[in-house]
Amino acid sequence: MKKIFLLGSLNCDLTIRAPYMPEKGETLKGSDFLITAGGKGANQAYACAALGGNVKMAGAVGKDAFGDMLLNSLQSVGVDTSCIRRVEENTGTAIITVIDGDNRIILSEGANGVVGKADISALLSDAKEGDIFVTQLENPFPIVLYALKTAKEKGLFTVFNPAPAYVGAEEAVAYSDLILPNQKELKLLTGKDGVSEGCNILLQRGAKAVIVTLGEKGSFLCTKDGDQAIPPVNVGEVVDTTGAGDTFCGGLCVKLAEGENLEVSARFASLCSGIAVTRRGAQIAVPKREEVEKTVK
Repeated sequence: MKKIFLLGSLNCDLTIRAPYMPEKGETLKGSDFLITAGGKGANQAYACAALGGNVKMAGAVGKDAFGDMLLNSLQSVGVDTSCIRRVEENTGTAIITVIDGDNRIILSEGANGVVGKADISALLSDAKEGDIFVTQLENPFPIVLYALKTAKEKGLFTVFNPAPAYVGAEEAVAYSDLILPNQKELKLLTGKDGVSEGCNILLQRGAKAVIVTLGEKGSFLCTKDGDQAIPPVNVGEVVDTTGAGDTFCGGLCVKLAEGENLEVSARFASLCSGIAVTRRGAQIAVPKREEVEKTVK
């Protein structure tokens, strides 16, 4: 199996259910408050490890209780956290409101904003050609771009999840072997509403493949050899979509690391995320590999 190297964010998720979004000046009674480990980078690293991958992560957390919780969560599934620094800034935080199973998220960058080039050098010091590199957009974009360029130069297969959507992220496309956006992120990258049209633009800009996640509609795989719809996998009632995309990314990267092709990897990822949305939270909702394999049977 190839090794997975991941640069990304680590956030403490503060989640609450609400019947609707409050109006200006309104106080609304919520329910089911949770404090859990999150952040797109940490979620993806956790999912990779929980689903059977060998993953090493770089990032930063504060010297606070939230930082302790995040490191403990990653270490509990075997993530190599030796490149996650403890810094003076507060640990990043995400305020998540869940309404009818869908989430609205507000981020406070915190320690995620101080990740630098030295962290990338440390992370990739033992990377080998053909290994997998994964990153997103919750760290400063110049560092994300530098990391993609560095990983590409070392011969790694680069996976870019352009989330949260960021104006100006187009420059990263040329250094991304696989781009993994949702439909809104695809439109921001390309200016196109059509999924197939947007994917083709990214291929023209240098990406080898694009997989667009479409929520309850599954995903869409696009390469220079053609397009293919990947159906969703429904295993129960949708409870919380907070970590669905990150679980999909983790499952996808694990199968790629095992040598599977993009279609097989995407179908496995759909099953993993289909299980995750039946539970609350992000990392705590990610299924273990054994559970996914039992579901297949």
